[in-house]
Amino acid sequence: MVDTQILKRGDDRLRVVVLHGSMRQRSYSRLLAYEASRILFQLGCDVRMYDPTGLPVKDDLHHNHAKVPEHHVILTAVFKNQIDWIPLSTGSVRPTQGRTLAIAQVNGGSQSFNTVNALRILGRWMRMFAIPNQSSIPMAYKHFTDEEEGSRLMPSGNRDRLVDCMEEFVKYTIVMRPHFDLFGDRYNEREEKRAKQKKELDKPLSVKYALFQRAENPCLSGEACTSPWINPKQMFLVAADFRTLQGTL
Repeated sequence: MVDTQILKRGDDRLRVVVLHGSMRQRSYSRLLAYEASRILFQLGCDVRMYDPTGLPVKDDLHHNHAKVPEHHVILTAVFKNQIDWIPLSTGSVRPTQGRTLAIAQVNGGSQSFNTVNALRILGRWMRMFAIPNQSSIPMAYKHFTDEEEGSRLMPSGNRDRLVDCMEEFVKYTIVMRPHFDLFGDRYNEREEKRAKQKKELDKPLSVKYALFQRAENPCLSGEACTSPWINPKQMFLVAADFRTLQGTL
């Protein structure tokens, strides 16, 4: 898919980062992330999976007790901690803004969608585009092979749904990638940027205006300058610059 839609046009491969929310020795969340990564690789993506092992808690508090990744019907602290380390913004734009998002979860018991629904809310606040499809695997311990057999997700409707999700994720990313800057262009951020620029411009203009009002200063006539805070050449250039700007305001 990526080969025909991207590489033949000379564009770079889609770069995908995969996160998981458990650090148990046999973590089904991690096994699902591996399976999704394999599928994305087969679709032609450049895939990286982040290992959260050893990542400090975002508030820099270190606890002596072991990290327990399983929490009550919601995304785990291990997963949320990874998100918390992503900076909220770079300038006025969040680094995740305009990116596409695919979500999946594993369940120890019956099928639930609490975590994927929570991830949708999280993705929305990160200004990401979550694909419509999603995957939730019930009784995950029944759906993965033993470690000796590679800990693979066994063929089933659950794996088919995961493939569907990864294909849909790639398709949405291909469609939206050329318009990334367009989706990242937001009115409130343009206004914030404009206000900052205006503030920077207004500050030197006020200084220039004050200097222009002092045009009778001896510094401008080449006489000895007694001003302790600026030299004659700087003052003359600032005042002259203000005359130029005044004609354009």
